[in-house]
Amino acid sequence: MYPTVASIRFSDVVNATKKPKPLLLTIIANWLIAPPLMTLYANLILTDPLHKAGVILLGLSPCTAMVMWWIMLAKGDLAQGLINTAINALLMVILYAPQAAFYLGVSNIPVPWDLIAYSVLFFVALPVFVGALSRKVIVGRKGKEWFETVYLKLVRRISMIALLVTLIVLFSFEGKVILNNPVLVALLAAPNLLHYITMIAITYSVSWLANWDYQTSIVTTLIGSSSHFEVAIAVATTLYGIGSGAALATVIGPLMEVPLMLSLTRFGLWTSKYFPRNKNGDVSDFHLTSS
Repeated sequence: MYPTVASIRFSDVVNATKKPKPLLLTIIANWLIAPPLMTLYANLILTDPLHKAGVILLGLSPCTAMVMWWIMLAKGDLAQGLINTAINALLMVILYAPQAAFYLGVSNIPVPWDLIAYSVLFFVALPVFVGALSRKVIVGRKGKEWFETVYLKLVRRISMIALLVTLIVLFSFEGKVILNNPVLVALLAAPNLLHYITMIAITYSVSWLANWDYQTSIVTTLIGSSSHFEVAIAVATTLYGIGSGAALATVIGPLMEVPLMLSLTRFGLWTSKYFPRNKNGDVSDFHLTSS
């Protein structure tokens, strides 16, 4: 996570706070559209109640950590992503339990406060602090040009290797699930895939129609379509048991998240030339439509 936030300047964060509409779209997508949409797809495609529960839990959990990495890969606005992610983390603490209770029909939902807190602390707050500190120290000693052209390039290459290692570890741990239950895994993947496609279509289209630039649009799309599968897995295992169908359904989350987000970053870069929709408008026009 460090390479994703090391390049963010305080002025970038200040400017991002002046554009509330992208944040509003993110909130609407994650908390008003995504939960009922995933519930709909789960009920249309799946028959087992526990499988439905696990898939719905994935739809209730917006990503508050690794999505920053995808934003960096897609060359999005990292400062805007940081603001949106921080607000989502706060809303998860407030809204996750009541939404889970509503869509699952279960009372006393155990919200993993510690997991959410650790996620925000280690994957958002700590990298931001270390990034700001290292930027100040290194720029002071080596200069801004060296920091941006040499140091940031080096740490981003290291982060690519780290992602590759993460993929190897992830699929080695979960490979047994795929091999033992290929048909079931495909069935559980179907509502997730439909959910991703629908959320991407909604957020990317709205961003384009709103005439936002690509950097802002890809941020709202990545955050609006990703999921915090760690929280979903923790809640499913606590509610239904580690060997339950709900827990199995949530395991599909990380198996799909990485390849889908990689595909979305590639799609975003390929379509970036179409943003903003009205290229004839001046800079002040854009700020009016995106703030």
